[in-house]
Amino acid sequence: MNNSILDFIPEVPVAEAIENGVDWLTDNLSFIFDALKESGEWLMEGMTDLLLVIPPIVFILLIAILAFFSSGKKIGLTTFTVVGLWYIQNQGLWEPLMSTITLVVIASLVSILIGVPVGIWMSKSDWAEAILKPVLDFMQTMPAFVYLIPAVAFFGIGLVPGVFSSVIFALPPTVRFTNLGIRQVSEEMVEAADAFGSTANQKLFKVELPLAKATIMAGINQTVLLALSMVVIASMIGAPGLGENVLSSLQRAQVGSGFVSGLALVVLAIIMDRILQNFNR
Repeated sequence: MNNSILDFIPEVPVAEAIENGVDWLTDNLSFIFDALKESGEWLMEGMTDLLLVIPPIVFILLIAILAFFSSGKKIGLTTFTVVGLWYIQNQGLWEPLMSTITLVVIASLVSILIGVPVGIWMSKSDWAEAILKPVLDFMQTMPAFVYLIPAVAFFGIGLVPGVFSSVIFALPPTVRFTNLGIRQVSEEMVEAADAFGSTANQKLFKVELPLAKATIMAGINQTVLLALSMVVIASMIGAPGLGENVLSSLQRAQVGSGFVSGLALVVLAIIMDRILQNFNR
């Protein structure tokens, strides 16, 4: 008598359907995933090796110079950059730092290359915006750990699945802010471009994108920081870097070692965030 009518409705096989879909993809598209993994590993390992060739003192000076000019020749960020990167090198974390930079840079570039065109498409099409907004909501609200499951199923373990999961997690801000920035361009400017006979491409590249640059850059900044926040999570599927050190310290209950690696991630996040914000200004 206490049974609800909902108890008589059979369970919808959502988990089974998803597993069958993933199995089908891995069985039929494995050659694509294998090619992406091999090429991705070659690219990222090559980038890490290239970064490691640069002596730490040279790398620190180059980033300090970048911070100096991006901040309007102020010494605050420059000093923090020098001290922060020296701290990372002093703690023996230079090689993990280079692996982390590789993961963040590749994941951010892929997110930007996908996100900006998709955001432009959303800004030009109301039905595309209506369809993609729930997808972006899904991508942002789904727990980041869930993205590791298809990443491992498609690519195994290593840097490539780490980048794959990072891209899914970090992509939405670039799409949303690009769409928002272009839609916020004043109608008067668009009408003026039309009055001068601008083509759609001319109007996009010479009017809308330049005026939306600040908003788009804010989205890119968020994407970079979200990619960096995935470093620790991606280490659970074999992605090397500072996140791997944090995870190892957690598993061994090494508080000091974990704090050192975590502080290195904080330093890297602050440097990247401030430099990107300064370039945006």
